[in-house]
Amino acid sequence: MKGVFPVEKFKGVQTPFYFYDTKVLRETLETINREAGLYPNFRVHYAIKSNANAKVLKEICQAGLGVDCVSGGEIKAAVAAGFAPEKIVYAGVGKSDWEINLGLDENIFCFNVESIPELEIINELAAAKGKVAQVCFRINPNVGAHTHANITTGLAENKFGIAMEDMETVINLAATLSNVNFIGLHFHIGSQILEMDDFVALSNRINELQDRLEAQGIKVQHINVGGGLGIDYQDPNGNPIPNFKDYFATYAQHLQLREGQLLHFELGRSVTGQCGSLITKTIYVKQGHHKQFCIVDAGMTDLIRPALYQAFHKVENISSDEPVETYDVVGPICESSDVFVKGFDLNKCHRGDLIALRSAGAYGEIMASSYNCRTLPVGYVTEDFD
Repeated sequence: MKGVFPVEKFKGVQTPFYFYDTKVLRETLETINREAGLYPNFRVHYAIKSNANAKVLKEICQAGLGVDCVSGGEIKAAVAAGFAPEKIVYAGVGKSDWEINLGLDENIFCFNVESIPELEIINELAAAKGKVAQVCFRINPNVGAHTHANITTGLAENKFGIAMEDMETVINLAATLSNVNFIGLHFHIGSQILEMDDFVALSNRINELQDRLEAQGIKVQHINVGGGLGIDYQDPNGNPIPNFKDYFATYAQHLQLREGQLLHFELGRSVTGQCGSLITKTIYVKQGHHKQFCIVDAGMTDLIRPALYQAFHKVENISSDEPVETYDVVGPICESSDVFVKGFDLNKCHRGDLIALRSAGAYGEIMASSYNCRTLPVGYVTEDFD
């Protein structure tokens, strides 16, 4: 089954471009609010790094989510989209001075701190402004996730976070600094996780760490478990909404929150992934001796995930209902890795046919580049074609 696209209205629009189905996005946000709303102490933030399209951000803001930022530019985008400062958290292993100052000036809720030098700089910059910055410490839990090696973040070998062995040291240091206020612990083990056992393992590790802190009289107001919930790239039509029910229930069942503690989530891919598609046009159908190629005008500059992660995106010829043939779908970039999919069955392709690369609403448009001096793709939403 194909996705539903306003193909006739796409005609005349410069390809490649991103198309965001706001019906899918709104249903996703409604599901998140319904499932997370079963637990009064749960707070959901949107990880803006997955998609910062202004129209998409507006929908997410209107749904009441907070936002998780990893750069000063993302803080600016969040503020411009209308997110309240008290709902903005800021993470990142390499925060520069101007980015920290921006967060202080905007009075954001919290900095998720990843090292002692960073903590000391935040304290110094906050002191210069006569402010006290709220901080959580990102702890590396050394918990693996069943996902691609490039998007796992919770192992001791990764660059992120503070080692568990140093947790008390950094908390005690914060207590001696006048311009930071320690309020919680932050964790994130990776992305595109589909096995709930990974989140159970994280919950168990957090339980151990909380017990350890409480034995020393250290209490924590906020726990942040990051995000990581994956989506179904194989069947976006059959599973357009990720499994938020089991995701939130897993933490509710296994994470031993203390009285009054708030639990924060930072969901990105699972919010926007399935609502977005990259729409591209067939330039040529090239017959090889052993295979045939559908050469399209989108390339790795527009959607880098297949080249970077060997990621799969379902491909659909939304202009054709003819019998399927087998193609390698490739782009025009002067790189051998500029391949979207190999040996894939598509309805027979012709020059000018529109091709949709599905499940591209996360880490698609936001990661586009101008390599080969190419123009960045434009992002449209459903209402742009009404």
